[in-house]
Amino acid sequence: MTDALSLPLLISLIAVALAFDFLNGLHDTANSIATLVSTRMLRPRYAVIWAAFFNFIAFLVFGVHVARTMGVGIVSANVMDARVICSALLGAIFWDLITWWAGIPTSSSHALIGGLVGAGVIKAGIGAIVWWGLGLTAAFIVLSPLLGFFLALLLALAVSWTFARSNPRTVEPVFQWLQFGAASLISLGHGGNDAQKTMGIIAVLLFSQGYLGNEFFVPLWVVITCQAAMAIGTFVGGWRIVRTVGSKITRLTPVQGYCASAAGAIMLFAATFMGIPVSTTHTVTGSVIGVGAARKVSAVRWNIAGNIVVAWIVTLPASALMAVLCYLLLGAFS
Repeated sequence: MTDALSLPLLISLIAVALAFDFLNGLHDTANSIATLVSTRMLRPRYAVIWAAFFNFIAFLVFGVHVARTMGVGIVSANVMDARVICSALLGAIFWDLITWWAGIPTSSSHALIGGLVGAGVIKAGIGAIVWWGLGLTAAFIVLSPLLGFFLALLLALAVSWTFARSNPRTVEPVFQWLQFGAASLISLGHGGNDAQKTMGIIAVLLFSQGYLGNEFFVPLWVVITCQAAMAIGTFVGGWRIVRTVGSKITRLTPVQGYCASAAGAIMLFAATFMGIPVSTTHTVTGSVIGVGAARKVSAVRWNIAGNIVVAWIVTLPASALMAVLCYLLLGAFS
């Protein structure tokens, strides 16, 4: 691949990026609808439609801070050529497909970040990495599920204490609707944070080809196209992962579903406004474990939670390795 791309090749790379966005929606459907489905608040068909709608309209609420971080804050912009971007996307896509097939709720976001790091380093060495951006993102690999866990745990305990003497038949319908609202905010936060990652990739590709002039920005058509691709992926749905997050980790009541969704939404909104590309999957899974632990420690299936944590740790190096292999293969055919 040369620095100057033909228009058909540029369009093909943008299509690959949108395919990743679609798979991100497919893979991360569980983030927003698992609690709604497991508590029987909505049927699966209606839940995915609802989640897809909020995924799409997220650009009306959030800026493009995360897109800027992804575009120029993980790997240096002067390293980001077509071969690096294509390798990063393919590496992330392969890892997403493997974990989707296995029903493991790993992070599409961190798969893409791992792919960028792997492809950037194989091209230009360790100096290609923007350490402040990668360091902040790496820190939130740990912090986002932990903060989600403790926030959901505290919410669940506070709600239990506040409504300890209330009639469950009176309280539960209220929390069904509160859970519905909180899950909608999760979908909004998911669309706001995760879709921006692909926006950043497409924007830096256009920037590297001179289509954005001398200043990096995210064109509106890129924003809308990425939101639409993610919403379509969410609509198609990832039922294997919905089952893992919604029922295998712990059984949820409407009260617990509300606490998990509310904690996850707070974390996502805060991170998105700060421009930090966090994992929606990590955050929501941590919140689900938190509400399970608030009930009793044995309510959480810790062996499944442990497998998920292992997958979180493996995602960055695994997707980086896949991106390196893709980079070498693309070089062999260029």
